[in-house]
Amino acid sequence: MTSPPFGRLFPSLAVLGALLLQCLTPVHAGDAAPAPLPAVAPKAAGFSPQRLDALHRRIEDEVAAGRYSGCIVLIARDGRIVDWRAHGWQDIDRRKPLEKDSIVRIFSMSKIVTSVAVLTLLEDGRLKLDDPVEKYLPGLKDRQVVVGGTADAPRLEPARRSITIRDLLTHSSGYYYDESWSADALPMALMQRAKLWEAADLDDFIARLAAVPLSEQPGTRFRYGISTDILGAVVEKASGQRLDAFLRERIFAPLGMVDTGFWVPAGKLARLATVYERDNQDRLVPSGWANAIEAGPDHGILSGGGGLYSTAADYVRFAQMLLNGGQLDGVRILGRKTVALMASNHLKHLADPHPSGAPGQGFGLGVRVLTDPGEGFTLGSPGAFGWEGAATTFVQIDPQERTVALLLLQHLPYNQDDVIASFTNGYYSALDDMPR
Repeated sequence: MTSPPFGRLFPSLAVLGALLLQCLTPVHAGDAAPAPLPAVAPKAAGFSPQRLDALHRRIEDEVAAGRYSGCIVLIARDGRIVDWRAHGWQDIDRRKPLEKDSIVRIFSMSKIVTSVAVLTLLEDGRLKLDDPVEKYLPGLKDRQVVVGGTADAPRLEPARRSITIRDLLTHSSGYYYDESWSADALPMALMQRAKLWEAADLDDFIARLAAVPLSEQPGTRFRYGISTDILGAVVEKASGQRLDAFLRERIFAPLGMVDTGFWVPAGKLARLATVYERDNQDRLVPSGWANAIEAGPDHGILSGGGGLYSTAADYVRFAQMLLNGGQLDGVRILGRKTVALMASNHLKHLADPHPSGAPGQGFGLGVRVLTDPGEGFTLGSPGAFGWEGAATTFVQIDPQERTVALLLLQHLPYNQDDVIASFTNGYYSALDDMPR
């Protein structure tokens, strides 16, 4: 990984003061990770320490009961860390505790990173939101849409228009995932036959995808799927760089995200947390597919939709950059108007304007956007945005409350027992003050 930029090596006096405060604070288990942002006492940041402690006791009880292997919580406000704790185990069999700097699979939280990469190219003038995808990926020109038939003999009709970059960012491209939870039987079968995930690289991925018809007309419906993986290939063509190199140069290195990438270097594997699931006797066991190492420096798909590993420290810096309107510690990744566009609802024109039918939510350019908390199921603020990952990882960025909240489990299936709602209600209920 690239070394941190000078802004991280020589922090401001405020950061040095916060680090000195941390040095004078008693150290607990899992507290060895360096601070990615300055620290502040919860009460001074407008949080109830008692309610945060109650939230952590509930988490500890769930871990002690064997329902989850462990989790990392990080909450920041006004660019300062209010709460950062790790609970449970990185590896249950080896009795290795989960640490605050443990490396986790963030799966679909990768999508926000790739979407930011696309928006940097928009700012560079190298692409536009309404560009047709075939401008960068000619194999995806003249799409067909499946309207019936069978996997052996599908009935097709021409797409009424090209897939655009905006369609890909808003998951309205017409492509799904090839999983039963995301697609109808016929589109799923056609996707599976293409064996997309066996591709050698993103060029091979797009070549295989070129033979797969769309499941719906572009721009007509939110369907969660491979759109962000296609965007990863767009980034490569528009930038002339491999996706990993572009992300490292334009996002990771400038923000000092030293542990984020598509693979974990050998020297850091001891920090990699295991993904668990419950067996038929409700015991936690390692998940097979989720723990597979699928990409390396010279092989495998660089999945912009779900392939990144990261840490709480790295991801909070990325999220804080977005909360700050595109900059952090004097480094600007995006312009503030670009971040505002990203976090705006882009689904209002659809017949079903909610991502996956979720009431009170819209979708921006790569992020879920809370449009009306009164229609939702958890506490929150209008305009809060973020996303989550398959192994029950979650980020919520709330401009109204000036907060970033991270929950990092390594647990399948996603959000079992609605643990994310419990976390969200817990940290929002700990807010004591009124927003400025």
